[in-house]
Amino acid sequence: MPCSARVYRRTNRQRTAISSLTVALLRLADETDGTISIDGVDTASVSLQRLRSSIALIPQAATMFAGSLKHNLDPTASATDAELWSVLREVGLDEVATKNGGLTAAVAEEGSNWSAGQRQLLCIGRALLRQSKIVLLDEATASCDVETDQLVQQTVRRVFRGATVLTVAHRLNTIADSDTIMVLDKGKVCELGPPAQLLARPGGRYQQLVADSNE
Repeated sequence: MPCSARVYRRTNRQRTAISSLTVALLRLADETDGTISIDGVDTASVSLQRLRSSIALIPQAATMFAGSLKHNLDPTASATDAELWSVLREVGLDEVATKNGGLTAAVAEEGSNWSAGQRQLLCIGRALLRQSKIVLLDEATASCDVETDQLVQQTVRRVFRGATVLTVAHRLNTIADSDTIMVLDKGKVCELGPPAQLLARPGGRYQQLVADSNE
């Protein structure tokens, strides 16, 4: 069964280390040591196009283009209108799209005429169209309020059931129901395991984080 590995980052130093996860997975920089394997395949041995097309990235700042909703969902024009509407229904934006003109609904520069939550849901829809088996959420809901964060996370859990989801998040609530949580200290892994197991560990780092957060 695919697992959802949610990663919580705590300090500025850890933020640097975790950001390296995205850089390393997408080979945005050359490796200096070690290897990264996915399903037993060294990522350095495959083309960048194949690697990056296999991983969907949903960053904190959603990438939006001035133009139509259709162009933003499907920049390569590879999907049918029926498929686009299906994705909009999956992410809960079909009613909003209908009210604003359907697939021809206008998207302003950087998506400024759409809310932060709607922009992230559109990015989720874009990833869903690609049918990626690995989805990386890098602080995807950091700019959203708690309610929108919950909506985005619920959508992610529903539409990416068959994918491995890696989440970097600043809210404990965002990662609390994950299959596996990794806790870093000074850039090194100090805890790794199911949240319930980590929460029950006396004096553990995750337990301390939860106690301090009041979440």
